[in-house]
Amino acid sequence: MGQKRTIQGVVVSNKTPKTITVELTSYKKHPKYKKRVSFKAKYYAHDENNIANVGDVVTIEECRPLSALKRFKLVSVDKKALEDIKVMEEREVEELLHKEEKEEGEGAKEEE
Repeated sequence: MGQKRTIQGVVVSNKTPKTITVELTSYKKHPKYKKRVSFKAKYYAHDENNIANVGDVVTIEECRPLSALKRFKLVSVDKKALEDIKVMEEREVEELLHKEEKEEGEGAKEEE
């Protein structure tokens, strides 16, 4: 048998248990217009220990069919995401609430 295909991409979703969705973005040349066109491909990969998070750059490897869609397994997490997206959203909401509270406090002081 030949070499197993390995792909490096970004984790887009890890909502399902033991499964991650990896997106690969690359470019092809359009046959008629000769311009560079981007395209995306999604791959479902098996993540036994649920170690990959959204935004991580991972390497996946081809394997036997594990389910109707899963044909890859997680080999390694190459680069961790800076922060989890949910954590970032929560921080932004908290900052906005603090700013509004400060503005309301200042407005009340000026009225007195």
